[in-house]
Amino acid sequence: MRRLLLLAPLLLFTAGCGVVQSSEGKATDAAREVARKAGERLYGQRPRTAEEVGRSASGIDGVEVLRVTGTSTHDGDGIDVIVRTSGSAYNNWFDTEEVVVRRCFAVRVSPKSEWREDPRDVDCPDGPPLTFAPPPEPPPLPYEELHAQLPRVPEGDRVDEAEVRRALAALDLDPAIRTEVKADGGRVGVLLSVKGNGFDAQDCLLARVSPGATEVWTPPRIQRMPGEGGCTVDNALDPAPPPH
Repeated sequence: MRRLLLLAPLLLFTAGCGVVQSSEGKATDAAREVARKAGERLYGQRPRTAEEVGRSASGIDGVEVLRVTGTSTHDGDGIDVIVRTSGSAYNNWFDTEEVVVRRCFAVRVSPKSEWREDPRDVDCPDGPPLTFAPPPEPPPLPYEELHAQLPRVPEGDRVDEAEVRRALAALDLDPAIRTEVKADGGRVGVLLSVKGNGFDAQDCLLARVSPGATEVWTPPRIQRMPGEGGCTVDNALDPAPPPH
């Protein structure tokens, strides 16, 4: 009789709430959510190599990269990254201490993958996590040289786009620096930029040559974040207002 009385609260809890998920199951779900969020960070349409994807994944908190397959996000089915994550759960009805698990999941990185695509449960490969060499440092953008080289056009004169392009060519820029020139309304805009990582603020310089004024500047950091449009030649011609 005493044993039945002790079991009664547990039976009522189970009957009232349905089948209670084990703490291990909840911990596994938490580990899966870490992998899913890693997939969100890696998601994008920009072409990347397996090295770039693996390096990006290894820099995400709570993620260990164990295997990378594929050559490029835009080749075939893209790139599969096997990551190991951990999750924890605690139920004071059943557990004497927190339950912690480590699980492995396959995250697909491809322009064909879906936003918040569920990572696949996989067995963990043998061996330690992969390490990746840091990316090469981008070349510095030549602010002073650009400001000195661009033409000064007197008020009332016409800005010559070809002259601006010759000034850029004379800088002998590093091949990693992308240039863009655009003429509009009697002015010429210039963009110098280096490739970003898709997450942090991009490095770029903007310039505008107008009759009576030649300007060179770096947009505010918030405008240089991915998707903000600060590092565009249109922003050189018609700058967005600074953030408040």
